[in-house]
Amino acid sequence: MTHLQPLPAWLRKPLGKASDIATVQQLIRRHGIHTICEEGRCPNRGECYAQKTATFLLLGSTCTRACAFCQVDKGHAPLAVDPQEPAKVAAAVATLGLDYVVLTSVARDDLPDQGAGQFVATIQAIRQQRPQAQIEVLTPDFRMDHRRLSQRDCIAQIVALEPACYNHNLETVARLQKPVRRGATYASSLRVLATVKELNPQIPTKSGLMLGLGETEAEIVATLKDLRAVGCDRLTLGQYLPPSLNHLPVVKYWHPEEFERLGEIAKELGFSHVRSGPLVRSSYHAGAA
Repeated sequence: MTHLQPLPAWLRKPLGKASDIATVQQLIRRHGIHTICEEGRCPNRGECYAQKTATFLLLGSTCTRACAFCQVDKGHAPLAVDPQEPAKVAAAVATLGLDYVVLTSVARDDLPDQGAGQFVATIQAIRQQRPQAQIEVLTPDFRMDHRRLSQRDCIAQIVALEPACYNHNLETVARLQKPVRRGATYASSLRVLATVKELNPQIPTKSGLMLGLGETEAEIVATLKDLRAVGCDRLTLGQYLPPSLNHLPVVKYWHPEEFERLGEIAKELGFSHVRSGPLVRSSYHAGAA
Protein backbone atom coordinates (compact mmCIF):
# COMPACT_ATOMS: atom_id res chain seq x y z
CA MET A 1 0.00 0.00 0.00
CA THR A 2 1.23 3.50 -0.80
CA HIS A 3 0.32 4.54 2.75
CA LEU A 4 3.16 2.38 4.02
CA GLN A 5 5.99 3.60 1.83
CA PRO A 6 9.10 4.03 3.98
CA LEU A 7 10.05 7.64 4.62
CA PRO A 8 13.19 8.56 2.65
CA ALA A 9 16.23 9.66 4.61
CA TRP A 10 16.02 13.22 3.27
CA LEU A 11 12.61 13.65 4.95
CA ARG A 12 13.70 12.54 8.40
CA LYS A 13 14.17 15.66 10.42
CA PRO A 14 14.57 16.06 14.20
CA LEU A 15 11.66 17.88 15.80
CA GLY A 16 13.91 20.28 17.70
CA LYS A 17 14.76 21.15 21.28
CA ALA A 18 11.86 20.66 23.66
CA SER A 19 12.64 23.94 25.44
CA ASP A 20 12.48 25.94 22.22
CA ILE A 21 9.20 24.33 21.20
CA ALA A 22 7.72 24.81 24.65
CA THR A 23 8.37 28.57 24.63
CA VAL A 24 6.08 29.21 21.67
CA GLN A 25 3.56 26.51 22.62
CA GLN A 26 3.14 28.08 26.06
CA LEU A 27 2.67 31.50 24.51
CA ILE A 28 0.02 30.15 22.16
CA ARG A 29 -1.88 28.50 25.00
CA ARG A 30 -1.58 31.57 27.23
CA HIS A 31 -3.10 33.83 24.60
CA GLY A 32 -5.72 31.27 23.52
CA ILE A 33 -4.74 31.42 19.84
CA HIS A 34 -3.87 28.88 17.15
CA THR A 35 -1.03 28.28 14.71
CA ILE A 36 -1.02 26.24 11.54
CA CYS A 37 2.32 24.91 12.76
CA GLU A 38 0.47 22.88 15.41
CA GLU A 39 -2.88 22.32 13.71
CA GLY A 40 -1.19 21.18 10.49
CA ARG A 41 1.66 19.29 12.22
CA CYS A 42 4.28 21.11 10.16
CA PRO A 43 7.61 19.24 10.06
CA ASN A 44 9.49 22.54 10.43
CA ARG A 45 7.80 23.77 13.59
CA GLY A 46 10.74 22.88 15.81
CA GLU A 47 13.10 24.98 13.69
CA CYS A 48 10.66 27.88 13.48
CA TYR A 49 9.85 27.80 17.19
CA ALA A 50 13.56 27.86 17.99
CA GLN A 51 13.66 31.15 16.07
CA LYS A 52 10.54 32.29 17.98
CA THR A 53 8.38 32.43 14.87
CA ALA A 54 5.02 30.91 13.99
CA THR A 55 2.27 31.22 11.38
CA PHE A 56 -0.90 32.33 13.13
CA LEU A 57 -4.15 30.56 12.30
CA LEU A 58 -7.16 32.88 12.49
CA LEU A 59 -10.85 32.12 13.00
CA GLY A 60 -10.42 29.13 15.28
CA SER A 61 -9.19 25.65 14.52
CA THR A 62 -12.21 24.16 12.70
CA CYS A 63 -12.49 24.49 8.92
CA THR A 64 -15.73 24.37 6.91
CA ARG A 65 -13.91 22.58 4.08
CA ALA A 66 -12.74 18.95 4.15
CA CYS A 67 -9.61 18.89 2.04
CA ALA A 68 -8.21 15.37 1.82
CA PHE A 69 -4.62 16.37 2.58
CA CYS A 70 -5.14 18.60 5.61
CA GLN A 71 -4.88 17.79 9.32
CA VAL A 72 -6.97 20.77 10.51
CA ASP A 73 -10.28 19.78 12.12
CA LYS A 74 -13.36 19.90 9.89
CA GLY A 75 -16.92 20.84 10.78
CA HIS A 76 -20.00 22.58 9.42
CA ALA A 77 -20.62 24.54 12.63
CA PRO A 78 -17.33 26.10 13.79
CA LEU A 79 -17.18 28.16 16.95
CA ALA A 80 -18.23 31.80 16.88
CA VAL A 81 -15.53 34.22 15.80
CA ASP A 82 -13.54 35.47 18.78
CA PRO A 83 -13.62 39.30 18.66
CA GLN A 84 -10.52 39.37 20.86
CA GLU A 85 -8.47 37.17 18.54
CA PRO A 86 -6.82 40.09 16.67
CA ALA A 87 -5.65 41.62 19.95
CA LYS A 88 -4.41 38.25 21.21
CA VAL A 89 -2.40 37.60 18.06
CA ALA A 90 -0.97 41.12 18.17
CA ALA A 91 0.08 40.61 21.79
CA ALA A 92 1.84 37.36 20.85
CA VAL A 93 3.61 39.08 17.96
CA ALA A 94 4.79 41.83 20.31
CA THR A 95 5.93 39.34 22.97
CA LEU A 96 7.94 37.36 20.41
CA GLY A 97 9.33 40.55 18.90
CA LEU A 98 8.52 39.44 15.37
CA ASP A 99 9.58 41.56 12.39
CA TYR A 100 7.79 39.34 9.85
CA VAL A 101 4.40 37.82 10.56
CA VAL A 102 2.37 35.31 8.53
CA LEU A 103 -1.40 35.22 9.00
CA THR A 104 -3.49 32.38 7.63
CA SER A 105 -6.92 31.01 8.52
CA VAL A 106 -9.28 28.11 8.24
CA ALA A 107 -11.97 28.44 5.57
CA ARG A 108 -15.14 29.95 7.03
CA ASP A 109 -17.80 29.59 4.37
CA ASP A 110 -20.39 30.04 7.14
CA LEU A 111 -19.55 33.74 7.59
CA PRO A 112 -20.97 36.55 5.44
CA ASP A 113 -17.48 37.86 4.71
CA GLN A 114 -15.88 34.39 4.87
CA GLY A 115 -13.44 35.69 7.45
CA ALA A 116 -11.89 38.56 5.49
CA GLY A 117 -12.76 41.02 8.22
CA GLN A 118 -10.73 39.05 10.76
CA PHE A 119 -7.64 39.36 8.59
CA VAL A 120 -8.23 43.11 8.42
CA ALA A 121 -8.74 43.46 12.17
CA THR A 122 -5.66 41.38 12.95
CA ILE A 123 -3.41 43.32 10.57
CA GLN A 124 -4.58 46.56 12.14
CA ALA A 125 -4.05 45.24 15.68
CA ILE A 126 -0.51 44.06 14.89
CA ARG A 127 0.38 47.41 13.34
CA GLN A 128 -0.76 49.17 16.47
CA GLN A 129 1.42 47.03 18.74
CA ARG A 130 4.38 46.41 16.43
CA PRO A 131 4.26 48.87 13.54
CA GLN A 132 7.64 47.78 12.13
CA ALA A 133 6.44 44.22 11.50
CA GLN A 134 5.82 43.19 7.90
CA ILE A 135 2.72 41.06 7.47
CA GLU A 136 2.18 38.32 4.90
CA VAL A 137 -1.29 36.86 4.42
CA LEU A 138 -2.13 33.33 3.28
CA THR A 139 -5.87 33.42 2.64
CA PRO A 140 -8.59 30.99 1.59
CA ASP A 141 -10.14 31.50 -1.84
CA PHE A 142 -13.25 33.38 -0.57
CA ARG A 143 -15.16 31.74 -3.40
CA MET A 144 -18.64 31.41 -1.85
CA ASP A 145 -20.05 34.24 -3.94
CA HIS A 146 -23.62 33.68 -2.77
CA ARG A 147 -22.64 35.30 0.51
CA ARG A 148 -23.01 39.03 1.17
CA LEU A 149 -19.51 39.83 -0.08
CA SER A 150 -18.10 38.53 -3.36
CA GLN A 151 -14.67 36.99 -3.70
CA ARG A 152 -13.35 40.28 -5.08
CA ASP A 153 -14.87 42.30 -2.24
CA CYS A 154 -13.26 40.01 0.36
CA ILE A 155 -9.85 40.22 -1.28
CA ALA A 156 -10.12 44.00 -1.71
CA GLN A 157 -10.53 44.53 2.04
CA ILE A 158 -7.17 42.86 2.69
CA VAL A 159 -5.35 44.32 -0.31
CA ALA A 160 -6.36 47.81 0.84
CA LEU A 161 -4.05 47.33 3.87
CA GLU A 162 -1.09 46.56 1.59
CA PRO A 163 0.33 43.37 3.14
CA ALA A 164 3.98 42.59 2.44
CA CYS A 165 2.91 39.55 0.41
CA TYR A 166 -0.42 37.98 -0.56
CA ASN A 167 -0.23 34.18 -0.64
CA HIS A 168 -2.86 31.75 -1.85
CA ASN A 169 -1.93 28.15 -2.57
CA LEU A 170 -3.02 26.17 -5.61
CA GLU A 171 -1.83 23.08 -3.67
CA THR A 172 -1.81 20.74 -6.68
CA VAL A 173 -2.18 20.50 -10.45
CA ALA A 174 -5.48 21.00 -12.26
CA ARG A 175 -6.20 17.27 -12.75
CA LEU A 176 -5.97 16.52 -9.01
CA GLN A 177 -7.89 19.49 -7.64
CA LYS A 178 -11.18 17.68 -7.03
CA PRO A 179 -9.88 14.75 -4.96
CA VAL A 180 -7.35 16.90 -3.08
CA ARG A 181 -9.12 20.22 -2.46
CA ARG A 182 -12.76 19.64 -1.66
CA GLY A 183 -14.66 22.88 -2.09
CA ALA A 184 -11.92 24.71 -3.97
CA THR A 185 -11.22 24.96 -7.68
CA TYR A 186 -8.17 25.61 -9.82
CA ALA A 187 -9.82 28.50 -11.66
CA SER A 188 -11.03 30.17 -8.47
CA SER A 189 -7.58 30.03 -6.91
CA LEU A 190 -5.94 31.52 -9.98
CA ARG A 191 -8.59 34.23 -9.87
CA VAL A 192 -7.57 35.12 -6.30
CA LEU A 193 -4.00 35.81 -7.40
CA ALA A 194 -5.13 37.66 -10.52
CA THR A 195 -7.49 39.83 -8.48
CA VAL A 196 -4.75 40.90 -6.09
CA LYS A 197 -2.65 42.10 -9.03
CA GLU A 198 -5.63 43.89 -10.57
CA LEU A 199 -6.29 45.72 -7.31
CA ASN A 200 -2.65 46.53 -6.51
CA PRO A 201 0.08 45.37 -8.92
CA GLN A 202 2.77 46.37 -6.40
CA ILE A 203 1.85 43.69 -3.84
CA PRO A 204 3.93 40.51 -4.36
CA THR A 205 1.80 37.41 -4.82
CA LYS A 206 2.80 33.89 -3.90
CA SER A 207 1.51 30.34 -4.30
CA GLY A 208 2.59 26.82 -3.44
CA LEU A 209 2.25 23.23 -4.57
CA MET A 210 2.52 19.94 -2.70
CA LEU A 211 4.25 17.25 -4.75
CA GLY A 212 3.73 13.53 -4.41
CA LEU A 213 0.00 13.20 -5.04
CA GLY A 214 0.36 11.66 -8.50
CA GLU A 215 1.19 14.71 -10.61
CA THR A 216 3.66 14.54 -13.48
CA GLU A 217 6.53 16.92 -14.11
CA ALA A 218 4.78 18.16 -17.26
CA GLU A 219 1.68 18.98 -15.18
CA ILE A 220 3.80 20.84 -12.63
CA VAL A 221 5.44 22.95 -15.31
CA ALA A 222 2.03 23.70 -16.87
CA THR A 223 0.79 24.83 -13.44
CA LEU A 224 3.81 27.10 -12.98
CA LYS A 225 3.06 28.69 -16.35
CA ASP A 226 -0.56 29.26 -15.29
CA LEU A 227 0.67 30.97 -12.12
CA ARG A 228 3.00 33.22 -14.06
CA ALA A 229 0.15 34.07 -16.44
CA VAL A 230 -1.73 35.71 -13.55
CA GLY A 231 1.38 37.53 -12.36
CA CYS A 232 2.33 35.28 -9.45
CA ASP A 233 5.76 36.42 -8.22
CA ARG A 234 6.84 33.85 -5.61
CA LEU A 235 6.63 30.07 -5.40
CA THR A 236 7.03 27.27 -2.88
CA LEU A 237 7.32 23.59 -3.82
CA GLY A 238 7.36 20.91 -1.11
CA GLN A 239 6.74 17.22 -0.55
CA TYR A 240 3.25 16.14 0.52
CA LEU A 241 3.33 14.14 3.76
CA PRO A 242 0.03 12.57 4.89
CA PRO A 243 -0.84 13.54 8.48
CA SER A 244 -2.47 10.15 9.11
CA LEU A 245 -3.58 6.93 7.40
CA ASN A 246 -6.99 8.54 6.90
CA HIS A 247 -5.56 11.14 4.53
CA LEU A 248 -4.53 10.82 0.91
CA PRO A 249 -1.53 8.51 0.45
CA VAL A 250 1.79 9.54 -1.00
CA VAL A 251 2.11 8.37 -4.61
CA LYS A 252 5.72 9.48 -4.98
CA TYR A 253 8.51 10.90 -2.87
CA TRP A 254 10.21 13.44 -5.11
CA HIS A 255 13.99 13.44 -4.76
CA PRO A 256 15.83 16.61 -3.64
CA GLU A 257 17.53 16.77 -7.04
CA GLU A 258 14.12 16.81 -8.72
CA PHE A 259 13.04 19.66 -6.47
CA GLU A 260 16.21 21.52 -7.41
CA ARG A 261 15.51 21.05 -11.11
CA LEU A 262 11.91 22.23 -10.74
CA GLY A 263 13.13 25.25 -8.82
CA GLU A 264 15.46 26.16 -11.68
CA ILE A 265 12.58 25.79 -14.16
CA ALA A 266 10.47 28.12 -12.00
CA LYS A 267 13.22 30.74 -11.99
CA GLU A 268 13.52 30.47 -15.77
CA LEU A 269 9.77 31.08 -16.03
CA GLY A 270 10.21 34.36 -14.18
CA PHE A 271 9.33 33.76 -10.54
CA SER A 272 11.25 36.32 -8.50
CA HIS A 273 11.64 34.11 -5.44
CA VAL A 274 11.53 30.30 -5.35
CA ARG A 275 11.84 27.83 -2.50
CA SER A 276 11.81 24.24 -3.70
CA GLY A 277 12.69 21.29 -1.49
CA PRO A 278 11.13 18.28 0.23
CA LEU A 279 10.48 20.06 3.54
CA VAL A 280 9.57 23.47 2.13
CA ARG A 281 6.18 24.76 3.27
CA SER A 282 4.21 27.90 2.37
CA SER A 283 5.52 30.04 5.22
CA TYR A 284 8.96 28.50 5.65
CA HIS A 285 11.51 31.36 5.93
CA ALA A 286 8.82 33.62 4.45
CA GLY A 287 10.51 36.77 5.65
CA ALA A 288 13.69 35.98 3.72
CA ALA A 289 12.11 36.77 0.34
